[in-house]
Amino acid sequence: MRILMVVLAATLLAGCAGSVMDNSRTKSPTKVLNSDKPEKVVAQCVQFAWQDEAVFGVDAGAYLQPGRKGGSTVYTRSAESFVDVSSDASGTVLSYYAQHDDFVAKRRLAALATCL
Repeated sequence: MRILMVVLAATLLAGCAGSVMDNSRTKSPTKVLNSDKPEKVVAQCVQFAWQDEAVFGVDAGAYLQPGRKGGSTVYTRSAESFVDVSSDASGTVLSYYAQHDDFVAKRRLAALATCL
C-alpha cells in the first residue's frame, strides 16, 4: 500500500510539473545556451549541480526525464526552473525556463552554466 501511495504521489507531481512546463514552452526560454559536450553528459551535470544542498538548501531537488521532443529535461520541484537539453547540428542546446526572475532562478542558471 505504501509503495502505491508513493507511485501515485510521484505521478501527480510529474503531471503538475508537466503542465507547468508545457505552458512555459509556449513562451520564449529565459535563456538559451550552447555546449560542445554530449547532451546526456550536460543533462546529468545540470541535475547534479541543481542537487547541491550547499547552494540550494532544501530546494536542492532536481529530476531528469526524457525530453518532450527528444533529448532530456531537468526540472525542479513544481518546475520552478527547468531546462530542455537537446542536440542539433551545432552541438547541445540548453533552453532554460524560470517561473520567477529571482535570486534562486539566477543561481540555477549559474549552476547550469558550469556544465557547458
